[in-house]
Amino acid sequence: MLLLEPSLIALPPVETGLFGAFWTLIGLFVGSFLNVCIHRFPLEDQSVFAPLRSYCPGCGRQLSAMENLPVLSWLLQRGRCKGCSMWIHWRYPLVELLGAAAFYVAWRMVPGGDLAILLIHSVVLSGLIVATFVDFDRYEIPDQVSIGGMWAAPVASFLVPALHSGGPVAQAMAGEAPVDGVAALCECFAGMALGGGFLYCVGWIGTRIYKAEAMGFGDVKLMAAGGGFIGIKGVAAALIIAVVVASVFGVLNILRFYHVVRSRQRRRRLDNRGVAEAIRTARIVGRYLPFGPYLALGIGIVLLDWKDVLTLLPFGP
Repeated sequence: MLLLEPSLIALPPVETGLFGAFWTLIGLFVGSFLNVCIHRFPLEDQSVFAPLRSYCPGCGRQLSAMENLPVLSWLLQRGRCKGCSMWIHWRYPLVELLGAAAFYVAWRMVPGGDLAILLIHSVVLSGLIVATFVDFDRYEIPDQVSIGGMWAAPVASFLVPALHSGGPVAQAMAGEAPVDGVAALCECFAGMALGGGFLYCVGWIGTRIYKAEAMGFGDVKLMAAGGGFIGIKGVAAALIIAVVVASVFGVLNILRFYHVVRSRQRRRRLDNRGVAEAIRTARIVGRYLPFGPYLALGIGIVLLDWKDVLTLLPFGP
């Protein structure tokens, strides 16, 4: 048996561009797996590994390896199934490209070339992508992401204390010594309690005021899971980012529905109903906007400390 020298199979250093290209390529293939998760997580009769092979939802035909190449297969097949010619949604190559982009950005932002931190960040970003697309599609966040993240965060924090090296709770627990697993675990639990607890209280108050569900429990669980990875200071930053971005898109969504209603009024010669009714209808319809994707955006930005986002906020270091 031929024994390979360790140097022949060792990965290049994390800081090198060669490793960055390799990690981005891994993200592209992970993106293909994320498509499977997005499609199957909401289905009760399927799981990620059952059925084992990917298939066309139109004709049920199992896909070959050449049909599973990220982005390339979609382009070569012109966005259609080779068996039944059913249209393959553009979401599939988009998610694959997002997986590659997420892994690339995680590599660019990883502190000190820490491979363990890079792996954790990449996995968390992958989960956020899944949560985003499932929430947009079905107005729900899969438990595999939220509850799975709530289990994974303490484990990752204990094994990789550097994840919370800058957290105020972790630093207070460690004192003058470096942050260890116990201190990082305390920061993790504090972030989970603050993230999930704050959204739960907002939902509880909103429900009492509006007499209707104001905050989905999936959002609460997602923020709790995210808080476990970004700590208490990160939770505050992520919530601010999520609220601001969601507010902007909420206004744009209302304007979009206002334009739709007014266009229909004109086509049906009901323009005399006026602007007031169009605004009222747009406000009712346009307010139904999933909040999970914006939470995911906030968590992802803070997780990577993109452009030192914490220093841009009033409570930043």
